[in-house]
Amino acid sequence: MTTLQNTAGAPPAAPSRSLWALGWQRLKRDRIGFVSLWVVAAFMLLAAAGWLNLAGRGWNDEIAASYAPPTLLLEQYRQQDTPAAAGGPSSAIVPTERLKPSEDPIHDWLEAARPHAAQYAVPEVKKVASLPFGADQRGRDILDKVIKGTATSLLVGFFGALLSILIGTSLGAMAGYFGRKVDDFLMWFYSVFTSVPDMLLLLAFAAVAGRGIATVILVLSLTSWTGTFRLVRAEFIKNRSREYVQAADAIGASHSRRMFIHILPNVSHLLLVQFSLLMVGLIKYEVILSFLGFGVDVRQVSWGSMLAEVPEELLQGYWWQLAMVVVFMSTLVTAFSMLTDALRDALDPRAAAK
Repeated sequence: MTTLQNTAGAPPAAPSRSLWALGWQRLKRDRIGFVSLWVVAAFMLLAAAGWLNLAGRGWNDEIAASYAPPTLLLEQYRQQDTPAAAGGPSSAIVPTERLKPSEDPIHDWLEAARPHAAQYAVPEVKKVASLPFGADQRGRDILDKVIKGTATSLLVGFFGALLSILIGTSLGAMAGYFGRKVDDFLMWFYSVFTSVPDMLLLLAFAAVAGRGIATVILVLSLTSWTGTFRLVRAEFIKNRSREYVQAADAIGASHSRRMFIHILPNVSHLLLVQFSLLMVGLIKYEVILSFLGFGVDVRQVSWGSMLAEVPEELLQGYWWQLAMVVVFMSTLVTAFSMLTDALRDALDPRAAAK
């Protein structure tokens, strides 16, 4: 009787925390992973500002002199560009000889057009000699370009990875859950698809589909679903015979309900890690495609299209566009890679036992 009274008077047990709550706690204890999360979040905010034209809106405006150097290097480049420093003539004036009206074959046309010249005159824009992070060949601000390029590359990486996850999850779920002929057919299709090298497949799709952001997203997603397919198929094979799936079958749950309501939530943490890995990989692939001329349209800018301008600039000694792209890209890719490792450790249920 005493035992029953003590049990009845005991405080209720604390509710068990979910996998996501435990994962968040482990992620916050991982300093490198948590800092990487904030770095990725900052890039996402910067990309959102670029998408909404709150930042980088004037990336295509020619506001500076051609190859205007960064502000801190302005004096150094002024000294290098003076004729005396280059060892050339100071300011040689080439004599010109003006033609008489009777000798000029287009004189009459010019005089007839002169009264109408004012309405077609282009206002002269005073261009600055330097910008905080320099300018490209056309005098466009490199900071605005790299912000807009960040928005484009992250847009491609995010939606390309999302569509790839959807394709791989759908096919992998069907193969792992139904098995037999469905699994045999989808595994045959997977084997045929993966027998072609990734880059060759990318270039073939891109050459047929043309250029543009939507095209790049579609091409990247259609060529990157295989890893997700393999992962989801293995997880569904492992989970389809578990007790909770058999219980759902016993109460009359349909196949789609068992697949996407009962099994899929137990695989979702792995899909989040896979999404992070895919996003990093697709950003790199977008840079490669745009660098080779198969990526975004010429009216758009991305990190790859900026790098395509770099070889000509480096031959002339203008390195600042390369430096900005490398800093932004390496920071984002490194932060994303470390965040992916931290997410894998935080969301893996076996990590708690280590």
